[in-house]
Amino acid sequence: MSLVRQLIRKNIEELVPYSSARDEYSGDDAVFLDANENPYNSGTNRYPDPSQSKVKVKISQLKNISFERIFLGNGSDEPIDLLMRAFCEPGKDNIISIKPTYGMYKVCANINDVEFREVLLNDKFQIDKEGIAKVADSNSKLLFICSPNNPTSNSMYRNDIIYLLETFTGLVVVDEAYIDFSGETSLLAQLDNYPNLVVLQTFSKAWAMAGVRLGMAFASREIIDVLNKIKYPYNINILTQRLVLERLDKVDEKNKWVENILKQREILRVELGKSGLVENILPSDSNFLMVRFREAKRVFNYLMDKKIIVRDRSKVALCEGYLRITIGLSDENESLLKALSEYKN
Repeated sequence: MSLVRQLIRKNIEELVPYSSARDEYSGDDAVFLDANENPYNSGTNRYPDPSQSKVKVKISQLKNISFERIFLGNGSDEPIDLLMRAFCEPGKDNIISIKPTYGMYKVCANINDVEFREVLLNDKFQIDKEGIAKVADSNSKLLFICSPNNPTSNSMYRNDIIYLLETFTGLVVVDEAYIDFSGETSLLAQLDNYPNLVVLQTFSKAWAMAGVRLGMAFASREIIDVLNKIKYPYNINILTQRLVLERLDKVDEKNKWVENILKQREILRVELGKSGLVENILPSDSNFLMVRFREAKRVFNYLMDKKIIVRDRSKVALCEGYLRITIGLSDENESLLKALSEYKN
């Protein structure tokens, strides 16, 4: 029995998915009288391709991953939710994740009535492998690892992730939303070696398309087939597909943006380090810095009054006193530094 068949919920395995008109015919040049669409061409009168075929072909070429191993969702949040709905029996199964990390894993688990077990990172903000082993049991279906992690901004040790892939009996979901800003390489190349690996990436960060809401999941064809089986028929709208197709032809521009963000990250790190307000800055593999201030709440409110908006992470585990600062354009970063230089203790 395959891993997917061992883990999948019985009702999902037996589910007969909805079949849309566009599932039956996927060509372009035809007289479409099959889907009860308005025939007047407004540019959006036709339903979008439910398989997002053209977008997936370009992503496949860019990532060197076969078309059949790509799932596209409404942000990364959609595949996160679908994985839980497909593999976790409500009220019975459980999900494990590190703490602190991206908050939507827990929110989705709560929505789906799936127990969420958190394992605190160690004092180096790295995975506690032994802690994960202690809380895992036969009902642990998913393990979420965000790397580089939000909010701690660091990449998890590669050997630790590999260890979990080799020892965890469910699916290991590695969220690589910030991978373009990291010195680490993606785990995409490991998909053939680990059938329990799911890699999440996004167009929201390096590609500057947070507003279009498009996330990617990469996994075995069997896992991707399950996600396609239970997604909404037309989950990615036609405008998003068109825009992303255009942007995927501009890889050089995306790479230049990443290069500039990394330069600005280092400038901001150095300049913040000179400030008497700052106690610590965590090493970053992301497009943000985690900065511990002596008077974090006061500094946060002061910056808010100056209309400089950062994120207060002080109430998050292990992050007391830390503000999360996204790397902006050079003039935005300079505005932040100027405001901090004028702060009165």
